Amino acid sequence: MSASQVIKNFTDGSIKVEDGTGTPLAYTCAFDEGNLSITGLQQQDNEIATYESRGTLKSVRHTARTYPSGSFSVMLTDVTDGSDATLIDILLKQGAFAAGVSTLGANADVYAVKITLTIEGTDHGDSADHTFVMDDAHCTVDVSEGDPNTVTVNFTVYGDVTMT
Repeated sequence: MSASQVIKNFTDGSIKVEDGTGTPLAYTCAFDEGNLSITGLQQQDNEIATYESRGTLKSVRHTARTYPSGSFSVMLTDVTDGSDATLIDILLKQGAFAAGVSTLGANADVYAVKITLTIEGTDHGDSADHTFVMDDAHCTVDVSEGDPNTVTVNFTVYGDVTMT
């Protein structure tokens, strides 16, 4: 099938966060601002080193691993709840998500989650929706007061980024 000819925008996306339990605990962002960004995607997740001899390029090689990163923000509706899901709770493994398991494994030292950005495609004549799946993402949370109050999630992806 040919590539889509419909430009996608912020109204076409949804963000889902999941932990690493057998049946993942999940939270779908209901009030995200449509601004998820991912930086550092490249063919191979390695730094590039150039080797020169007397000012002449001799070789270009892959070296140390790199890790994509990104961010998104949501409008703040609730901070934490012992029985109902909140974004902050799943990201910080607290409240209703206190029993969460890292996607890096049950005994992992670092708590990580899977973040999926789904971009609507079928409603626009595409053969399928489009996704960015970011495995093993470690997240930090920033809260800002304003009109409205917002939660900004910054993340580093230590697993794969799969695109469909």
